[in-house]
Amino acid sequence: MSLTSWTALFTETPEVTWLNQNTPSLSKKINDLFTLKFFLNLVQIKLCLVKPYFENKNYPLVEARELLPSFEADLYEYENLPGFSLVALARPIDYFHEIFQFDILHTSKEKFYQENTICPLPEIIFENNLNTFLSRLPKAYQDNFKQKFKDQDLTSLATYPDLLPYILEMDRAHVLALDGEDNFYLAGVYASFPSDLDTELKRFGLRIKKFKPNDNCLYELNRSFVYQFLMELYGFPIVSERRTSAALFSRRLFKLGENFLIRVLGQSDRTITTLYSHPENKFYPRVEKIALVSVDNPKPEIHNFLSQKGFYLDEKRKVVILKITYKQHKYDPNNIREDRALSISKQEIIHPLTYQKMDHINVIKDTYTLVLKLNDIVKGEFTGRVKYKREIVEGTDTHEKRLKFLYAWLTKHQRRIIGYSDEFYANVNKVLDNYLLNSELFDIFNEHNNLYREVWEKYSYIQQARKIKILEDLKERIYNNQKIDYLTMLKLTYKIINDLRFEAVTYFEDIISKAIAILDKMLSDSYLVKQYIKQKEDNLTPYGQEIKKIYGRLVSLLDELKAIQKTKTRELGYGTI
Repeated sequence: MSLTSWTALFTETPEVTWLNQNTPSLSKKINDLFTLKFFLNLVQIKLCLVKPYFENKNYPLVEARELLPSFEADLYEYENLPGFSLVALARPIDYFHEIFQFDILHTSKEKFYQENTICPLPEIIFENNLNTFLSRLPKAYQDNFKQKFKDQDLTSLATYPDLLPYILEMDRAHVLALDGEDNFYLAGVYASFPSDLDTELKRFGLRIKKFKPNDNCLYELNRSFVYQFLMELYGFPIVSERRTSAALFSRRLFKLGENFLIRVLGQSDRTITTLYSHPENKFYPRVEKIALVSVDNPKPEIHNFLSQKGFYLDEKRKVVILKITYKQHKYDPNNIREDRALSISKQEIIHPLTYQKMDHINVIKDTYTLVLKLNDIVKGEFTGRVKYKREIVEGTDTHEKRLKFLYAWLTKHQRRIIGYSDEFYANVNKVLDNYLLNSELFDIFNEHNNLYREVWEKYSYIQQARKIKILEDLKERIYNNQKIDYLTMLKLTYKIINDLRFEAVTYFEDIISKAIAILDKMLSDSYLVKQYIKQKEDNLTPYGQEIKKIYGRLVSLLDELKAIQKTKTRELGYGTI
């Protein structure tokens, strides 16, 4: 797509015609959240992502890794880029009983006027809406706004694209709702999303048993984990008030059973995040993100396909419009990937002219690219930036920076390294071992001993967790993505646990606890116990007798593992959490 022709974004299709270069007119009424989301995508992708991209030669594209959970804290705030938040309620406004504050806008089609058979003058409604809008608009924009919208209906979605540049200059959120004819309209501005973070955080921490009432030590120890997990369920890291309040407000609306959509664009993340109720999501609102991303894939056939089919927004920089849909996971203390709140369900590249979506190219979960970047880091050839704790690190030209990058990379991709294929894990191991065990670098590593130890600790945790992840799969009778029988499950488990008892003293406490919990659950399998363990020896086939024999050995190993854990806990001087 030409840098000078971005205004042609999304040409006419059977679903969409355009009233002008910014205003789509859909072939059906905008009276449900799915259609509204489609309309908002057309307008906001064009005006809030693409327009700033072509107006700013140094537009900071979103790196693919930024869309991978767990999400990282923002590196910079780009004050010149647009940002907004909005809430859409798939029902009429009930102003007094709404659970948030905003300045209401009126339309002659709203339910109140129809129920009370009132015929208000459109001119009066338009003027009142104009004054409401002006009262919240920065003074520098008021004269232009008044001149442009003096006699227009500010609530109509036909006006929304022209109104959006001014909305972007306002503080707080705007509100959409259904009118008396069940069509969406702009129902309010200057909305504040309620954010009772303290209550929600403590309630959630108590529910997942990371907190206990009146236990200050446990609260201090686990608060950051609970905070990060809670925020990630709603698609954000621990960041700005705008995104925190949007996450918590969506949580509240979902609990109330509202049919809603919340959307946020952060100036720092340059990503449109949408949270909305969906019939397939029973426990949390669905999370989607849309951003401009550069396709970093070494395969020429991928680039040829995207180029030939016209999916590049900017072919020179290999920029695409990428949409990601996520899946939430309930907290499970016995899951070795305990911190996994979110994973990628679907990724789609949006065609910049037709809005056609293509989902068969892996842009952000490409394991080959992940290993290439890891290799670039240890070689000092990676030129990006990363946040190491609270420090922004640029480039990898020194070993100190490489170690900081490694720590951040391992933290970011920990759950992927634990859960991905053996081939991917072997490649990661090879790169890390070649660097961290290089005897020629030991003097340099000694100079940065604390940093080196941090990286090793993170790497060791991943290595140990990877072994326990195999146990998790075996519990479901899965090995190498194949279904196995009970005897094979128990034999493979016995081998892992037998090795583990000799290594347990060097293992992290929480990993041993998870191994014990997984084994406990495996040995409590109701079918296994009923069909084999509780049966008399004479009633069993040779297959069943073998199962019962290995089962008994595993029970002994489990008791031994529990004794080792108890001794280790006592020596360390703290109780299990």
